Amino acid sequence: MVKIRLKRVGRRHIPLYRIVVTDSRRARDGKYLEAIGYYNPKTKHLTLNKERVGYWMSKGAQPTDTTKRLIARHTKQTEPQTAQEDLGSARTESEILGG
Repeated sequence: MVKIRLKRVGRRHIPLYRIVVTDSRRARDGKYLEAIGYYNPKTKHLTLNKERVGYWMSKGAQPTDTTKRLIARHTKQTEPQTAQEDLGSARTESEILGG
């Protein structure tokens, strides 16, 4: 089974993770099929290629619990503002100008 999971890179006491697609039977830090992102837990910085994540998930790759949370957080951060939020700010400006 193909998994989307974290591969630890970095030094001792400085964890950095590469988000990779790999066979579930491989070692955590072993060979992988493709690297699709990076995660730094100290700074909470996340870089992810959403197109490749979608591609691999369409092929049947299963994300681990941690990577599932990271993918959800990344999509939440990159969502554009909704129309409701835009209308709310426009009403506030019109009230200021009108009153």
